[in-house]
Amino acid sequence: MTGSRRIAKKGGHPVIDPYLPTTGNFGYRASRYELELEYKVAINRLTGAATMTAVTLAELKSFTLDMSDALSVSKVTVNGKRPAQFRSAAGKLHITMTDRLPAGAAMTVVIRYGGSPRPTRSHWGEVGFEELTEGVLVAGQPNGASSWFPCDDHPSAKASFRVQITTEGPYFALANGRLLARRARAGMTTWTYEQAEPTSTYLVTLQIGMYGRHRLSKNGVETFAVLPERLRAHFEHDFGRQPEMMKLFVKLFGPYPLANGYTVVVTDDVLEIPLEAQGISIFGANHCDGLRGSERLIAHELAHQWFGNSVTVQRWRHIWLHEGFACYAEWLWSEHCGQSTAAELADQYHHRLTSSAQNLVLADPGPRDMFDDRVYKRGALTLHALRNEIGDTAFFALLKDWTNRYRHSNVVTDDFTGLAAQYSKSSLHALWDGWLYSTKVPPLGAPA
Repeated sequence: MTGSRRIAKKGGHPVIDPYLPTTGNFGYRASRYELELEYKVAINRLTGAATMTAVTLAELKSFTLDMSDALSVSKVTVNGKRPAQFRSAAGKLHITMTDRLPAGAAMTVVIRYGGSPRPTRSHWGEVGFEELTEGVLVAGQPNGASSWFPCDDHPSAKASFRVQITTEGPYFALANGRLLARRARAGMTTWTYEQAEPTSTYLVTLQIGMYGRHRLSKNGVETFAVLPERLRAHFEHDFGRQPEMMKLFVKLFGPYPLANGYTVVVTDDVLEIPLEAQGISIFGANHCDGLRGSERLIAHELAHQWFGNSVTVQRWRHIWLHEGFACYAEWLWSEHCGQSTAAELADQYHHRLTSSAQNLVLADPGPRDMFDDRVYKRGALTLHALRNEIGDTAFFALLKDWTNRYRHSNVVTDDFTGLAAQYSKSSLHALWDGWLYSTKVPPLGAPA
């Protein structure tokens, strides 16, 4: 399924994803972005250039990128030439070239731009580039990447990234991937990061704050913490079992999918919920209070590195493949720690769901409900029902096959149900029909 984009229609116009009908772009496939940016914290001013390397999918005269209206473009080149026209309108950068490019042609687009970035308003609140009390947080899910750089902002459009960000000297700047260079000059520091693995734009992040960076126990995967010094003691307690968590998830889900390790950021501000990015999880100071009360969230965000970040949905309707799996990872961690077992948590949440409104179809919850807690819990319950049906040996072999087969790829629900059929001695049709495609919550079957 990697790379394919089936076209839906909304109001007679083709769209890539009905859940985000104005996001995503036709005619090309990006393979790499290189960002060279400067950001001034005090005045919230971002300037610089974005270079997108792509290939045309059809003969192309004009094309678009997603870009926030808070940003303005000063110059565009396509393969070194100025286009006939470019203009920004309604969250899109429209580029019309002087000459047509044939299908299969290489395309290098350089865009110089700047502005005072702000979050994108959506059904789910504000997403994307956000000012903190002293610094920056980028939380791109599902369509917030375009709030800070022009791009093809859809999860099916994976690419590699190099992010170079220059900001005032006292601040620590973090982006995805390996830190290649850190250069200080004239009161400013330039940080350069390389993310080689294919990454969805919403999983690219920028974190700026008065932070320190600390190397944690390797335990097979190099792990870092980026946080204010005042929170370090609490972090060592609250996140102290993270190496054990990593070891468990590698055992259950297969190798950690990124070459450059894992970084946890704790901002100096309160965040309602933690957030995932490629190779990075972002927590608020409220999740690092010395009480170890956010451990299930720590497990959830770590699990997203396999489920969501490496294996990513083709369209947002399949989001249970992210959130149901990460939620079930919470239950597996609880079981491993000798707390509530996955079966006990399944019973608890099954009772809660059967007592709630039963008007949600898990495999297609609708855009307004794609982040509803019922998607998370019903997704986890679906996996537990499957585990009960096929047994532990087959279930955990399936999870490893899933993360390996679709590593750094895009998937849909049928990919998972098709693969699961290979691990079951009997038909799973009734299980999928009840859990994925019906509104009523089915009974939770007994273990095989």
